[in-house]
Amino acid sequence: MRILYLASGIPVPGTLGGSIHTLEVARGLAQRGHDVHVVAASRELPLSHLRLRPMRRLAGRPYSGFTLYQQDLPKLLSLLGVAAVIRLVRSLRPDLVIERYYNFAGAGMIAARRLGIPAILEVNALMVDPPEIAKRRLDDALGGPFRRWAERQCQWADRIVTPLHTTVPASIPRTKIVELPWGANVEMFIPPAGPPPGPPNIVFIGSFRAWHGVQDFVRAARLLIERGHPYRFTLIGDGPERAAAETLAAPYAQQFTFTGAVPHERLPELLAQAHLGVAPFNTAPHPALRAAGFFWSPLKIYEYMAAGLPVVTAAIPPLNAIIREGTEGALFREGDIADLAAAIERVLADPAAAFAMGQRARARVVAEFSWQRHCAELEQIGITLRQHYQQRVAAP
Repeated sequence: MRILYLASGIPVPGTLGGSIHTLEVARGLAQRGHDVHVVAASRELPLSHLRLRPMRRLAGRPYSGFTLYQQDLPKLLSLLGVAAVIRLVRSLRPDLVIERYYNFAGAGMIAARRLGIPAILEVNALMVDPPEIAKRRLDDALGGPFRRWAERQCQWADRIVTPLHTTVPASIPRTKIVELPWGANVEMFIPPAGPPPGPPNIVFIGSFRAWHGVQDFVRAARLLIERGHPYRFTLIGDGPERAAAETLAAPYAQQFTFTGAVPHERLPELLAQAHLGVAPFNTAPHPALRAAGFFWSPLKIYEYMAAGLPVVTAAIPPLNAIIREGTEGALFREGDIADLAAAIERVLADPAAAFAMGQRARARVVAEFSWQRHCAELEQIGITLRQHYQQRVAAP
């Protein structure tokens, strides 16, 4: 199939979770033999970066097995590029359009509907915000235009792909929704034959934001250091809480390494030097996660598993179904610093058992949570939709 995949405002290449997701889906579909064309951004742009004359045509270039078109518009103004997207769709005549949902995007859904092409809407976050969010209050005050546009995109899509169906408005038929988790590139992450030498190295990957639990991680690390453990702690990523995390770690700076944001290609090398991966998610600061459940598909957990690491994460659904206590790692009570420290101690108490957990984690992610499996299922959805469209056209 020829597939057009739109990811408005997402930088490709990039270090954001959305950047990795877009790249892996595009590359995975291309590796399955499809002619893939991706519309993304070259970088994140502020609202002040407004093109007075939006680009009329999108120029593609070969990239990582697919064709990449970079449409540099501020994310909030994504729909200004709809004319260029429609022209691209008319030129390519794709068999399938996939669009990554964003409140102020939708050019792919518009083009697919106008030109009669099967369409998949990919939803990775709550589409209608809970009342605590300022954008929801603004939308309510305006009479609900954001909610109506979200619902309209869902209505236009032939299928909606999401990690958790509660991200989609309740007005949309459940039969239209396919739950499909993210994954890890199991060919990129290759686990070592044995644990790396030296004292245990515990790694955190992620955006340094409150709900990723980076400060909880540092506080738990301090407890462990104060109990006499010779552990080292590596924190990979960046974000608004990095300065606070570094300040918390400062009294024991010799046992902490902050790498900052790194290219995704470096992660296999960094994880190969680790003994344990931690994903200390804390949903308390995130109203949408509290309202709809944990709808994020945990990329960092899958990549820890692919690298052969045991994992410590919060005991909340669906994380407690991905990581099982004593099998692929350990679980702790969400937001409980002491319990997080205790979970890390449980895993690392027996190095041989910890390594075996990592091997089981690797086997499970290969079987159930790889990008390769994700793309195979996405491909099947696309093939089915295309067949339905062909039958509809052929019907008298």
